[in-house]
Amino acid sequence: MNNRPRRGRPVTFGREFVVPLQVSADVVSGLRFNIQTQDCGEVSLDYAHLKPRWLALAFARALRRLAGLGGPLSVRSTVVVYVRTLPLFFAYMAETEDVPDAPELLQAGHVDGFEAWLAAKGKSTIHLLFILTKIIVALREVASEGAVTFSEQLCDRLAYVTLRPIPPSRPRDAYSPYIARQLRDAARADIMGIVQRLRDPKPMNSHSGLLAMEKEIHAHIEAKGIVRHTDPKYHVLNDARRVHGLSSERLCHQLHERHYLTFHDVIPLMVFLALETGLEPECCKSLRVDCLRNPANGTVEIAYIKRRARGAEHKTLRVRDGGPRTPGGLIRHVIAWTATARKHRSTDCLWLYYGLGGLKSGVNHPQQRIDAWTTQHNIRNDDGRPFHLTLSRLRKTHKALWYLKTEGHMTRFAVGHTKEVAARHYANVPALLPLHESTIADAFTEAVTSALSSTVLTPEQEETWRDDPVLASEAAPAGCDPISLLDGKQDIWLASCGGFFSGPYADPGSPCSQPFWGCLECPNAVITARKLPAVLSFLAFIEDQRLSLSASHWAGSSQPRTLASPCRSCQRSVRRPSRRHVVCSPANRYSTTCHRRRYSEGHRQPSHRHY
Repeated sequence: MNNRPRRGRPVTFGREFVVPLQVSADVVSGLRFNIQTQDCGEVSLDYAHLKPRWLALAFARALRRLAGLGGPLSVRSTVVVYVRTLPLFFAYMAETEDVPDAPELLQAGHVDGFEAWLAAKGKSTIHLLFILTKIIVALREVASEGAVTFSEQLCDRLAYVTLRPIPPSRPRDAYSPYIARQLRDAARADIMGIVQRLRDPKPMNSHSGLLAMEKEIHAHIEAKGIVRHTDPKYHVLNDARRVHGLSSERLCHQLHERHYLTFHDVIPLMVFLALETGLEPECCKSLRVDCLRNPANGTVEIAYIKRRARGAEHKTLRVRDGGPRTPGGLIRHVIAWTATARKHRSTDCLWLYYGLGGLKSGVNHPQQRIDAWTTQHNIRNDDGRPFHLTLSRLRKTHKALWYLKTEGHMTRFAVGHTKEVAARHYANVPALLPLHESTIADAFTEAVTSALSSTVLTPEQEETWRDDPVLASEAAPAGCDPISLLDGKQDIWLASCGGFFSGPYADPGSPCSQPFWGCLECPNAVITARKLPAVLSFLAFIEDQRLSLSASHWAGSSQPRTLASPCRSCQRSVRRPSRRHVVCSPANRYSTTCHRRRYSEGHRQPSHRHY
């Protein structure tokens, strides 16, 4: 008998065997329920008091779909904003006594009237657009559902948000390097304090009786997870401390911070992580315990979810990995610090800590704790006033610091973005405006200095040189005969060379390695009136070449270095010209076709260095 399996036969099934997929319809019939968000959050919705009821039900169904899996409302905070904003539309209809009792009675005039009502309430254009957009999005979702049919006029109105002119929004600015240094130093100090506290916890007091009570409570915390204020052991310790004259104001917090991270610890951890990696605050909050992967050569990848990136939500970022002062090492320490808490609270969220009487996961509404943290460390603005920290500006701060480190080199700066997006959103910020202005000023200064470096003589000045050889020797390039320059004995195409073998761009005794247009900014060059036709013909040639090239080619390797020379302040962001250079010497000064050569290894043009 052959042990090999028999050859299979193709099988087909008729339509009578196919079981249709049962799609559960949206059965929202009540107006009080909870919405489960994509970031594992929960939002309570209560629209029972809103009139008309049919529109409240439609909005409730729309919100549940928008916040569902794959919907555009991906985080809890966004869903909360929608839940709080939509009742404003009902308030407008109730105030104007224009409540549509049926879907066909809801007209475009209701949307336009709501927009005018918001403007009459004193809402700014940006705030008005912020509110109106959410109403339009909800109505569009209701219309796409199909259960409610709107009039054709209203459907046309839902095609746009507003006809009002919308002023450009003010982008988030980055914090200055001074503020960033304060934030980083404060976060590092707190992180090292956490390391010391959890590695070698110190007793809360030295009394032997109290130490025994504390030891019993710590054993209870290790076994049960937490100790509550109502626990008899806690009351016994509290009374004993009162007898010894010790304060018990933060006793429960002090007992648990020897075992777990606390809600006070989360703020410096997130600030340091955002400053070091540039992760968005919502991405930092949604990190998972298994976010580290692919360690290699002192680095590790952080896997995170950016729900705003449609179609590319899952991203990775490679960062340094080492001790707690590196992003990868810090996350490893957080995973180790929260391992004990995960025995009592099962969650894959990275942020697991003690707060408000229990073990909490995730980070919600931390602004009050952020303000307390900045006040505790006495962090100040650039003008010395108390500092208010906004987590959403830390990413811009990281990008601005990286921009300074890369010296504006867009290829290195544009990490995770196109060059256009990186320049528009992260380089064009008010915090970098002084740098850009000073760079432009330095560029103009260097361009003017470069243009004035060569000696340009009018016919009158030529006569002065011939009449006064002493004055000519002082004004002419060092080591040359000014009369021979005026007589044309040292002529090259665009100028007279005062030292072909003693140029500033090559070693002494070596021939000049610059192209012929380099004479226009060389201190050894002397340009007289007889060189004007050659200069004008070269200018005409360059203009003709410019018409045949695109802007990108002109700004890249094709334009001459002299006529559009990048200054030293900007040249790290500009491509160098081609290595094919023209070398002119007095021997071929009358030839318009100068011989070309490639740079040898000893004269190779310096390539761009990455720092």
